[in-house]
Amino acid sequence: QVQLMESGGGSVQAGGSLTLSCKTAATAYRSHCLAWFRQAPGKEREGVASIFTGWYISESVKDRFTITQDYGKSTVYLRMNNLKPEDTGMYYCAADEVRRNDCARDERWIASWGQGTQVTVTS
Repeated sequence: QVQLMESGGGSVQAGGSLTLSCKTAATAYRSHCLAWFRQAPGKEREGVASIFTGWYISESVKDRFTITQDYGKSTVYLRMNNLKPEDTGMYYCAADEVRRNDCARDERWIASWGQGTQVTVTS
């Protein structure tokens, strides 16, 4: 199990921005693809973005979200711009077990989950 700690969620008006952070241990950071998933109320969880040696962004958010990493801090960031009410949900950081850059495509590839951080976008 990989320990993951998310932060950065909150409430923002539509059109605003938020940056989520996911910190993990340095040893785990370099051995796993780290991903962001989200789950809106009443909906299935969906993969949003992931990063390992390369990165992946879901088509549904690719024009607004970016994923970056800070090796020195063993932290992955999800920058979310031009937020919409439909972006509201719980955002989870996750670590895979397949070492794929696009590990956010399929949660069956995920071995560890963070506790989640809530993002609320008001219109």
